[in-house]
Amino acid sequence: MKQVLILAYDFPPYISVGGLRPLGWYNYFKEYGLYPIIVTRQWGNNYGNSLDYVVSSESNEILIEQTDKGVIIRTPYIPNLANKILIKYGENKFKTVRKLITAYYEFSQFIFINGTKSELYKAAEKYIIDNKIDYIIATGSPHILFKYASKLSSKYNIKWIADYRDPWTQSRSRSKNLFLRYWNHYFEKKFTKNTSLISTVSEFTKKKISELIKKEIILVPNGYDANFLDDVSKIDQNNEELNFAYIGTIYGWHSYKSVLKTIDKFICEGGTAYLNFYGINKEDEVKVFVQKECVHLANKVRFFNKTTNRELFKSLAENNVFLLFNDYNLIGTKIFDYIAINRKILLCYSEEKSEKYKSYPYYNDKSALMFEKEQEVLIDKLRAGDVVKDSEQLFEELKKIEKEFNKYRRVEQSLNNIEIYSRRNSVKKLAERILQL
Repeated sequence: MKQVLILAYDFPPYISVGGLRPLGWYNYFKEYGLYPIIVTRQWGNNYGNSLDYVVSSESNEILIEQTDKGVIIRTPYIPNLANKILIKYGENKFKTVRKLITAYYEFSQFIFINGTKSELYKAAEKYIIDNKIDYIIATGSPHILFKYASKLSSKYNIKWIADYRDPWTQSRSRSKNLFLRYWNHYFEKKFTKNTSLISTVSEFTKKKISELIKKEIILVPNGYDANFLDDVSKIDQNNEELNFAYIGTIYGWHSYKSVLKTIDKFICEGGTAYLNFYGINKEDEVKVFVQKECVHLANKVRFFNKTTNRELFKSLAENNVFLLFNDYNLIGTKIFDYIAINRKILLCYSEEKSEKYKSYPYYNDKSALMFEKEQEVLIDKLRAGDVVKDSEQLFEELKKIEKEFNKYRRVEQSLNNIEIYSRRNSVKKLAERILQL
């Protein structure tokens, strides 16, 4: 069986959507002729917030775990000085000093093998010296992993695959000025020059990457993990109170304030609804907004901490309706989890824009226009829910959903033939192409 070494910074137990993609490779590659060796860092979920990203690992040694699926190599994590200051004094102290230190490592890591992520390179090289490796995959971000894969590929004559979960140079957040744009442009072309294949998650990211990199790019979408569906299929939705749920990150371009105000108005006019947020990034901001602007909704909003996907799926299954904010070209992973759990989806909004819409990374990008309805197309194709154009339509949708719930004590939703959106199916596609290299 061919062996594939995978550089993946995010990986369980760290709770991150970025870790789910390499986890899928680890779970399913062996079924399709590839033996996976994951190289990641040691993660702890001691804080349940951003501090988990910067605290020292419990062990200073490389930890190796072997299962029937493959091998996981977990490298030690040693915080840099900026992280140590953050841990000791909090995020409001010594901001300038921390930014300068962080900037040093962000730039110097492209020239030297240094910084907190360099332990992955060292561990990967050690494993390659002692074992035969047929392929290397690096999944980014962080895109510095492309440097490590490129270097190892050249040094040990191993074919490597660059997996983009999101664009690099073409991302506005990574190229905020002309210097950063040219810096990223140079190193992205340099590191991908010797790659044998590029994979990515959507037609939009494929288009953006191809603007710079003239290599074969294959589409390997994200998807849902079928391992959790047996647990979910035994859980029925709540029949006592109408529950709406949202999971994960809220971005500036999301119309969440309009949605909350609309639900508040619905309750004010006699409707009944509860709103559950799972592992969101703006809990404090949402709490303040609800208390000030949504007095009728205030005691009907609940917040839950990040948890493992297995436990998250069980909790989500108890809800009646899932909220999804419009990410336009960025289809993400959330929609696939929603589809797998088989609850009605409300996509907000197709027309009404957030007051912070200009913060969207591809705002005013003409090449992005042809891909901005990917979520809508998928929902319509599967009949997975409703695409809501604005707050007025949302208000009417809420009334219809409540009427259905009061009559049947559930919100009906039935999806069929969703297997093509499973991670196993995506892994099969990637494995077959790799074995052809």
